[in-house]
Amino acid sequence: METENRGTGERPGTSETQRVGTTGTGRVDTTVTETAIPAGGVELTADLVMPTDGAVGVVLFAHGSGSSRRSPRNTAVARVLHQHALATVLVDLLTPEEERVDEQTAELRFDIGLLAGRLVGGIDWLRRDPDTAALPVGLFGASTGAAAALVAAAERPEHVPAVVSRGGRADLAGPALSRVRAATLLLVGGQDEEVIQLNQQARDALGGPVELRIIPDATHLFPEPGALEQVADQAATWFAERLPSFGAAP
Repeated sequence: METENRGTGERPGTSETQRVGTTGTGRVDTTVTETAIPAGGVELTADLVMPTDGAVGVVLFAHGSGSSRRSPRNTAVARVLHQHALATVLVDLLTPEEERVDEQTAELRFDIGLLAGRLVGGIDWLRRDPDTAALPVGLFGASTGAAAALVAAAERPEHVPAVVSRGGRADLAGPALSRVRAATLLLVGGQDEEVIQLNQQARDALGGPVELRIIPDATHLFPEPGALEQVADQAATWFAERLPSFGAAP
């Protein structure tokens, strides 16, 4: 199970411009807007980050078990995506009230149907928002969020050409795997043996193009030196090669 630090932000609607450090060729200016996304009868708090020089796609993140939009691992990956002219949306898939329940019971983090429905709401919101409506959507999922991302991709194939899973439980997407048409990259740590096996099963069941790549010597949360950087670089390349060529969905 993936557990990462939660954080609090400003009220929805606030925005700021920041300069984000990158891993090679300098720095990227981004505009960060905290917003509320309607999904499944609730409003979800999200951070939309747009490169100020323009974006060729937008990646919606589905965080892992017990985590939040302030996950340090996902925010690290997002910063690398910005370097590739990709906007990002990191969203809390549970409301504050639901998070309090989940902290006690751990039941909602495994409710893949609930989480996937909220991601579908996020995709629909991105198609309506003026800043992102023209951009193809990628989904990045970690742990149980990977299963939710794949179910959502199966529900919105006309909008989602690419999915990346980081140490994900893709197998929990169940029958939806055969309906996924998005190009899917499964990234798993070489020491995460059980999850490797589960991802091999998911790879064989997926209906679209898929690659399973092993990050050598890495464990489930990729804390080893350089491991998360490999995840971020491979995810950025995967999305950067597939989102621009997909174009805006009608």
